[in-house]
Amino acid sequence: MSNVFNSIQPYSRHYLQVDDLHTLYVEECGNPKGLPVVFLHGGPGAGCAPYHRRYFDPDVYRIILFDQRGCGKSTPHACLVRNTSWDLVADIEIIRNHLNIKKWVVFGGSWGSTLGLLYAQTHPDSVSGLILRGIFLARDKDVQWFYQKGASKLFPDYWEKFIKPIPESERGDLVAAYSRQLSSKSEAQQLQAAKAWSTWEGMTATLQIDKDVVESFSNSNTALSIARIECHYFMHHCWLEPDQLINNINIIRHIPAYIVQGRYDVICPVEQAWALSKAWPEAELQIVSDAGHAIVENGITDALLKMVSEMAEKLS
Repeated sequence: MSNVFNSIQPYSRHYLQVDDLHTLYVEECGNPKGLPVVFLHGGPGAGCAPYHRRYFDPDVYRIILFDQRGCGKSTPHACLVRNTSWDLVADIEIIRNHLNIKKWVVFGGSWGSTLGLLYAQTHPDSVSGLILRGIFLARDKDVQWFYQKGASKLFPDYWEKFIKPIPESERGDLVAAYSRQLSSKSEAQQLQAAKAWSTWEGMTATLQIDKDVVESFSNSNTALSIARIECHYFMHHCWLEPDQLINNINIIRHIPAYIVQGRYDVICPVEQAWALSKAWPEAELQIVSDAGHAIVENGITDALLKMVSEMAEKLS
């Protein structure tokens, strides 16, 4: 990562019970009187990391990070019960109200961009600005590209490892086949499938292989939440209607917005960000010429830092 802000520690941590099953980990960093921004992590199921705090000037921003249902420090871990897109949208509003925030900037990448768009379209009066990266529109064809046929043509060596846990007779629908394994009564089978699923994502997330990214994705605890929750969401079409995020763009057209997209993003190809920008010309799109999908790539980082600064100036 280039030129991110210095490492900081939270000034407040919360374990917020959002229903009788789920408790969310929430932290606040930076300036308690600053411009509120909420960080929406990817996956779904990936969780936040300390370096995510470093994309925001701690003197300017009140930085809120939280682990979505079933991942990170939220409990119960890798739980699929009452874990839907709409539950997460409701959780964001619970957090905002709990922290007495009137409006906040929504910053989200990958799945976080999906959730950010869905949240803003549901609660536009709660959002002062949007900064989105690695756009995932959650259409069936977007899932098929990465988990059935598309990215496999670019990475046949990695793909071979991804499909290895799945019997040949079940490879016609890999998401469904993985769903069965990730719901197995055998914890060993669940973990084997989870590591194959999550490592595929880690290996393809950057333009050049980043060992730290791969290790993060293949960590047993993280892999289990990423694989189980992602697969669960994809099996249910993320609880969205076809093209819902594009069709509802008029709801948020007035909100200041920036979009950052890697030119060589294989997980969420640039076509998705392009489609969003064509529907939403008021949003400023920057395509980074030497980057893939991951937030830690230098070009992505530099673009985000610039947009985070510009957003603060725009809203001051």
